[in-house]
Amino acid sequence: MKAFAILAMISFGVMAAQNTKPVKVIFFGDSITEAGVHAGGYIDRMRKRLKEKSPASSFQLTGAGIGGNKVYDLYLRVEDDVLNQKPDWVFIYVGVNDVWHKKSFGTGTDPDKFEKFYVALIKKLQARDIQVALCTPAVIGEKADGQNEMDADLTKYSQIIRTLAAKYDLSLCDLRRVFFEHLAKNNSANKEKGVLTTDGVHLNDVGNQLVAEEMLKVIVK
Repeated sequence: MKAFAILAMISFGVMAAQNTKPVKVIFFGDSITEAGVHAGGYIDRMRKRLKEKSPASSFQLTGAGIGGNKVYDLYLRVEDDVLNQKPDWVFIYVGVNDVWHKKSFGTGTDPDKFEKFYVALIKKLQARDIQVALCTPAVIGEKADGQNEMDADLTKYSQIIRTLAAKYDLSLCDLRRVFFEHLAKNNSANKEKGVLTTDGVHLNDVGNQLVAEEMLKVIVK
């Protein structure tokens, strides 16, 4: 009888563990996020770190990044790629192409439209009781702040995101601030790329690790 009771307790424990739903986290963005799921990417690094903390990981991380996306692209696909997946958390990591494509392709997104689409995204997510973390676009060029061609615009768009995070009481992952703090200490040669990125925009190993660490601070308290 005693042995049966012990077996029953073990079985119950196994079933309880199996029935515990993981926290579903979606990373919503552009090519930086698209690459984040690959080996060594920031999402891949987060998965490995979370499994180290808990072998039966209580988090399910999903990348929903598409190269070239701007904020309105995210708005157009939020239903299929995010809301229908019923996540608990969503990281919005967008803005680089909204600025960069103005110069490179003559497109991009004006600041007022950027803010309106961003607010619309936030409201759609909050209407489903999803926890939202906003991420500022990090860099387009790694020279000291103010010396890269698009620094002024990136700073303006990042400030829009910071303001929205405060207004809607959302978590903020201020990657632009964190990147420049790191570059101030580690880019004495004032290189345009190679410290945190491969090309001034897309993350190298160090950049991916830095982003992973900052995002983990949001979901792991």
